[in-house]
Amino acid sequence: MDIPLYTFHKTKYGSELLIDIVNLKYVKKYLNKGITHKLTYYDITFITEGEGFFSIDNQTYQAIPGDVLFSQPGEIRSWDTTHITNGYALIFEDNFLSSLFKDSLFVQHLPFFHPEKTAAKLHLSNELCPRILQLLREIKKEIDAYKQNDIHVLRALLYETLMLLHRAYLNMKSPKNRLKEASNMHINKFIRLVSKNLKEEHSVKFYADKLCITPNYLNEIVTSALNISAKQYIQNKIMDEAQKLLSYTELSISEIAFELHFSTVSYFTRTFRQYTGETALSYRKNHKP
Repeated sequence: MDIPLYTFHKTKYGSELLIDIVNLKYVKKYLNKGITHKLTYYDITFITEGEGFFSIDNQTYQAIPGDVLFSQPGEIRSWDTTHITNGYALIFEDNFLSSLFKDSLFVQHLPFFHPEKTAAKLHLSNELCPRILQLLREIKKEIDAYKQNDIHVLRALLYETLMLLHRAYLNMKSPKNRLKEASNMHINKFIRLVSKNLKEEHSVKFYADKLCITPNYLNEIVTSALNISAKQYIQNKIMDEAQKLLSYTELSISEIAFELHFSTVSYFTRTFRQYTGETALSYRKNHKP
């Protein structure tokens, strides 16, 4: 039998809105095809009453009040609807936030939604729990008073909630794992930043500043992960781009040097020769299709 797939009710509040908070008592009524199901959206479930199992993609947790469970689109879920008596589901589609940050992968980079996450459950501390529940009440209040396109406060509240959960999730992990996870996130972001900015930005400092870390630390984590320095990685990507431009465009050598923001043509040709072992002209002659 196919596992039921539940989609987001985007127009529940009139015009389209990609965020909602649902009481678990209310959710139970809709699991009418059995408790096992999949969702097309992100779900953060907060348990406030009762105890029971909560299963996400073959990982089963014993859930108690104060627990938070994270699930992504497509994951197989089931939970003890008899013994988990109440709580809240904060549900949203990633477009709700990604359009704000101009980063389509923003949500996936949160450690509890990362493809390689080690746990889908977090227990809130006595200090954090009331703060999070207050944020959920504020989100619900904003949703109930929602007017078309008036989503800025909602986005800010969701962002604050996610960042508080992000901090708590990282604190839950061992310092070693936490360091590894943080550095992996920096590496992934560094690679994307270089890909986007390599034509204009060649300095390690530019990328370190974007990541809010020091150039030395960026060098350290890049060397550890990729076995080359951050400077060499940037240089390699610039030279890869130069090779593509020589092979697949009619741009002159000086135009390519200008396109890649080299200070002089001679500096570009010298760098290219050091990198490839041949001149730009001979490379073009040998590699142009």
